[in-house]
Amino acid sequence: MWHRNILKYSQIYFNVLRFSSKVSDAGNKKPVKGLDEKIPKRKSRGRSQLVYLLSALSFTCLSAYIIISLGAPEEDDDGIPIRDEFCQYHPIDAYLLRTYRELCYYRRLLKEPSTEKLLPDPLKEPYIQPKYTLVLELNEVLVHSEWTHASGMKYKKRPLIEQFLESVKDHYEIIIFTQEPGMIAFPLVEAIDPQNVIAFKLARDSTKFTGGRYVKTLCNLNRNLSKVICVDSNKDNFLFDNENLFCMQPWGGDDKDTSLLDLVGFLKAIADNDVDDVREVLRVYRKYEDPIAAFRENQRKMIDKLEKEAEVERRQKEKEARWSNFFKLCK
Repeated sequence: MWHRNILKYSQIYFNVLRFSSKVSDAGNKKPVKGLDEKIPKRKSRGRSQLVYLLSALSFTCLSAYIIISLGAPEEDDDGIPIRDEFCQYHPIDAYLLRTYRELCYYRRLLKEPSTEKLLPDPLKEPYIQPKYTLVLELNEVLVHSEWTHASGMKYKKRPLIEQFLESVKDHYEIIIFTQEPGMIAFPLVEAIDPQNVIAFKLARDSTKFTGGRYVKTLCNLNRNLSKVICVDSNKDNFLFDNENLFCMQPWGGDDKDTSLLDLVGFLKAIADNDVDDVREVLRVYRKYEDPIAAFRENQRKMIDKLEKEAEVERRQKEKEARWSNFFKLCK
């Protein structure tokens, strides 16, 4: 039974404390030279035993409080306990079982996303639903945080945010997905998006806790992952769905930064070319340390190529026109 296991573990706990006390006392033994050296030794031994006793008492009181508070049955409006599946057990066992159930529930809240569907179902006609979904991080992508002793935590808005959101809103459903708590993230989103272009906001309660950190997962996003692009500044934030990740260099607060405009060009290129699976494009840029710079370089090469082709075509037309005029004169 549950109460027997608790008694057994409590007995083991006290035996371990008693054994560790004996070991520490045995390791501190020294040759006794006189009676005056025995008195401090007894006092130190008494203090260590008192510390162990107080620790055990605190642990017992805390455990009892948790069991009483979490294991109590629910009550109706009149204060009468509501019968549940544990009422058939002994009262002590029922309290322990309810406590275990509640602890498992809180553990799931910490480790798993708060809901099975992080976003509602996509809109259907006649409503307009963008074909692609853009998932954005706040920290070092849209805002930069700084902490000082004088002013505490301060957040700085990245340049060109309004132009960025306005440029991509027709092609992408814009989502904020951050590891920050909602009490911090939601006011920041309202500050950087006064026009309410951002469709949904997801905070820490939508992440998964694993390996001692909060990780974003897309399996509960309720969107077709072949059309989802996640923009972040830290690869470790996506341990499970990195195929959808476009990892930018973290923004350090530079007021002259224009990376968001380059990001607009990248996102519009995907939308204009009607890419069927964005993960194939993201896979190409995943090998670059700075994908924005790589995209900028690819755009420059493409423009140079188009200009050279246009120059060759122009010269060919001039040559054809020259020969055409020559034959007209001959006639």
